[in-house]
Amino acid sequence: MKIKKGDNVQVLSGNDKGKTGEVLEVIPKEDEIIVKGVNVRQKHVKARKQGDESGIIPVECSIPSSKVNIVCSKCGKATKIGYSIEKDEKVRVCKKCGAKLK
Repeated sequence: MKIKKGDNVQVLSGNDKGKTGEVLEVIPKEDEIIVKGVNVRQKHVKARKQGDESGIIPVECSIPSSKVNIVCSKCGKATKIGYSIEKDEKVRVCKKCGAKLK
């Protein structure tokens, strides 16, 4: 997968189209990611131990990684990712402006 934990991404389609957020978790087996503040659902939680609180909590659910693009830190636009080799090391590069991505 080209997307990694900690990247800033923008959603391309769906109910949250246009929203940006940080990648919290990457699930390569299912080709999905969890983005902060995107695809938020309500989860009903029951208290399991004495002292725990029950209630309804918001939870971020996973979305397909193909529905997001990385936001370049230099040009500030959602872009595809390319690769270049520098000193025997593979580096991720912005396709629009050519800047290195962390």
